[in-house]
Amino acid sequence: MSAPLFDAKQVRRAFSRSAASYDAAAQLQHAVEARLLESLDYLDDPALQREPPQRVLDLGCGTGRASIAMQKRWPKAQIVSLDLALPMLRQARGTSARSTGWLSNPFARKPAQVCADARALPLAEASVDVLFSNLCVQWVEDLDALFAGFRRVLKPNGLLLVSTFGPETLWELRDAFAHADAAPHVSPFADIAGFGDALVRAGFRQPVLDREEETTHYPDLPALMRELRAIGATNALASRRHTLTGRSRFATAASAYETHRDAQGLPATWETITAMAWAPEAGTPLREGDVDVASIPLSRIPIRRRG
Repeated sequence: MSAPLFDAKQVRRAFSRSAASYDAAAQLQHAVEARLLESLDYLDDPALQREPPQRVLDLGCGTGRASIAMQKRWPKAQIVSLDLALPMLRQARGTSARSTGWLSNPFARKPAQVCADARALPLAEASVDVLFSNLCVQWVEDLDALFAGFRRVLKPNGLLLVSTFGPETLWELRDAFAHADAAPHVSPFADIAGFGDALVRAGFRQPVLDREEETTHYPDLPALMRELRAIGATNALASRRHTLTGRSRFATAASAYETHRDAQGLPATWETITAMAWAPEAGTPLREGDVDVASIPLSRIPIRRRG
């Protein structure tokens, strides 16, 4: 068995530490979340003749903003807010109380909270109508196992709606630190073709994928690093350096990053991938023999750039 790519304990620690600072720093993450929530309008199309969902899983719920939005959209549904970091769930509880007035109305339905790992969902088979996940699954390297778990908990014809980061994310930062040492500093996230093919292998139907590139700017490298710590996006690779980077190596990386500076400052690229797919009917095989049901050629998927 190969060594894991990510250190799950470090992922949990990083997001636990960032719970209080996350919302103030996560403007890009909130923008991706808003676009993902807009995609839920598709479920309300009368032409689909679908009943409102009874149970919705918000996987990697963070501070609970999406859970609140979905509870307002479907007030009779049970929203399950699941996160690996307990401090995030505590933050979400406070956010929910302030946003919906539950403190004054204890009988109003509110999301149920579960502290668990996305790789081992503690939910019954075929118990979820919608599985929503915003910028969480990039911290799991085994997409086949992850999507098999998603398929297990989704009802037949249930909706999967997910976003993740692609491999072009923070490529400037990766390049800068490559000048300082040989240790990995930025995660090698899956590309859109691999992401889509994993969905197909898991048996998901009619996958629709999209990707966008957005660029944020910073006055210097320390400002970017502070924001990454504030949102919990620190180096969680199992093979990372476990000692401090050191002033000399950091100065070398900062100098190398300066070669990317433009009129707005130091750029940081974020490649986001979104996917919508439907869970298969019960008993549908993962694959048809040894042949892929479909593949998604990378060259045929356009990139939309923002910022």
